Amino acid sequence: MIARRNKVRIETERLSLRLPAHSDYRAWASLRDQSAEFLQPWEPTWAADHLTRKSFTNRVYWAQRSVGNGSAIPLFLVRRADEALVGAITLDNIRRGPAQAGTLGYWIGQPHQRQGYMLEAIAAIAHYAFRELDLSRLEAACLPENAPSRGVLEKAGFKYEGVAQSYLQINGRWRNHVLYAMLRHDRRGRSDAG
Repeated sequence: MIARRNKVRIETERLSLRLPAHSDYRAWASLRDQSAEFLQPWEPTWAADHLTRKSFTNRVYWAQRSVGNGSAIPLFLVRRADEALVGAITLDNIRRGPAQAGTLGYWIGQPHQRQGYMLEAIAAIAHYAFRELDLSRLEAACLPENAPSRGVLEKAGFKYEGVAQSYLQINGRWRNHVLYAMLRHDRRGRSDAG
């Protein structure tokens, strides 16, 4: 695990979790494009320029700034065996002080779903968040009908906490979300992440 200003890299059994780089554009655009029908029902509406190099360049700079100022850690999931991009995970909205919390968001490319990559990534970033960032709470939200996302959160040790009404605009509509959380010292049940 490497952590320096603007440098975060987390190694797992099969993945390298690292910041996006300008050289990732083609792999990212290709994976997002071929997974569009799979991803769009669960995500905010894509901007018209979503898959452009300019939009991606802005993402890279945002990632660098976010890590630098401690507000987020946006990481690509790169399969170590062949350097293929399989998805991304972001620890965002990092709050310090009394909260010591952050919000997890993620996506997996359709060809890589149901292979355990996201479970591996969530476990790794949770460990990093609790041990290296000294966070106390990780939060995640997903649409109630997104059974795969709910399943991976529950397998990773997140606990259901309730429903947030009109939580986010997804695919152009305000949608309710189910809320999950993982605590570093969870008295609600076992959690291996911290």
